[in-house]
Amino acid sequence: MKKPAVNPYLPSWEFVPDGEPHVFGDRLYVYGSHDRSHGTTYCEEDYVGWSAPLDDLGDWKYEGVIYRKNQDRENPDGKKLMFAPDAAQGPDGRYYLYYGLSDVEYIGVAVSSSPAGPFEYYGRVAYEDGSGLEGLAFDPGILAEEDGIYLYYGFSHKADDKTKRQFEVMNKKIMPGAYMVKLDRDMKTAVSKPVLIANGYSSAKGTSFEEHPFFEASSIRRIDGKYYFVYSSLQGHELCYAVSDSPEGPFVYGGVIVSNGDIGLGEGQRAYDANNHGGIVEVKGQYYIFYHRHTHGTHFSRQGCAETIRIMEDGSIPQTEITSCGLNRGPLPAKAQYPAYIICNLHGPKPACHIPSKPPYDETVPYLWETEEEDREQRILYLKNLQKNAACGVKYLEFSGVSEIKVTVKGASGRIHVCLDDEKNSPSAVIHVGNTSEEWQSCTAPAVISDGIHAVYFWFEPDTGSMDMLDFRFS
Repeated sequence: MKKPAVNPYLPSWEFVPDGEPHVFGDRLYVYGSHDRSHGTTYCEEDYVGWSAPLDDLGDWKYEGVIYRKNQDRENPDGKKLMFAPDAAQGPDGRYYLYYGLSDVEYIGVAVSSSPAGPFEYYGRVAYEDGSGLEGLAFDPGILAEEDGIYLYYGFSHKADDKTKRQFEVMNKKIMPGAYMVKLDRDMKTAVSKPVLIANGYSSAKGTSFEEHPFFEASSIRRIDGKYYFVYSSLQGHELCYAVSDSPEGPFVYGGVIVSNGDIGLGEGQRAYDANNHGGIVEVKGQYYIFYHRHTHGTHFSRQGCAETIRIMEDGSIPQTEITSCGLNRGPLPAKAQYPAYIICNLHGPKPACHIPSKPPYDETVPYLWETEEEDREQRILYLKNLQKNAACGVKYLEFSGVSEIKVTVKGASGRIHVCLDDEKNSPSAVIHVGNTSEEWQSCTAPAVISDGIHAVYFWFEPDTGSMDMLDFRFS
């Protein structure tokens, strides 16, 4: 029996954001940066590989470390961070990995005979005379086709004082938007001048990108003869797309594909948001968008998620909501035990908002937190700091004959209201947590739930302080 596919799609102890999904052979591979649990910045670890069979996207295999920071010749001590990568199969049948390092001005390239790695250092993207690319060589996206190889990159933000402080290291290379250059068949020699294909803040006025200017996170795909450029806008939380008939542009803004705060769907914000990065993939006729979420109440320790998307007859992509079951291609069976970390909607006593990039953090905000055992596979990720009027949502479960709910919690005594379809609806169950405890305890309650597909919301009412939640089970 196949294991249900949940978000995040990798094990709870893994932190691979910026996911670029690619199908090679009969498997789906994801290439991303690698955050640290309890991290204090982005991308602190070496690249690791993960893949899944195309007919079971809940069965992910760890491929090991596929490329180490110190393999780049300019980073022998491994102190420079390795940012978001992308990968493609070259004309010689080998696989090429593109990446950027902190405090350098080039895109590095590594190569392997297998999409699962390991990769070896191959060089850097440069012109034949050795000169580098124009602008900040950041967040590469690569497209290898029979008629050409195209590299996309860039970083563009506001030039106000606050933003300059936030991105101090990158200020020397602020760009007017995303650039595209063509590469030779050796996959690393640039053979064209850069072309501006998506407008950033300084150049977006009067263009289709004006309301959603390019910020970072270049990703490129060809779909049904059209070229889709996916990027993170200046808003940060959203992945947008632009479309062109040519990989060289011009590209026209199309819309928002996904927001990791679910901003833009209905009223208000459904989850805490921060930066975003991902790409599109097709598996067995279904398209997905990969993106990431944030844990530990910070911008860091990010985890990959994915959702189904629809590409309409006119080529447009409607915004998709974030769920707990993206790669499952449908709701999860309700009669099972699920970890609380699959929640997709979350807020505290105050509405959900943007997560600040630096302290101080709001002490009322709930967040996902991981224990710190030495063996990372023994660590537990759970929902922490659920104060009065905090709520979390799971989308979606399919119910049949359910009459009871059990949760595993610790912290304050109090009540947990279980509501269907909307957290403001009358509860279908009220769970009484009778004792304050710093140890995990299971609490049950009868539940009145009609058969069918429902979103499930847990609304917390601790007597004092806060609760933590580990898992839940309907039966």
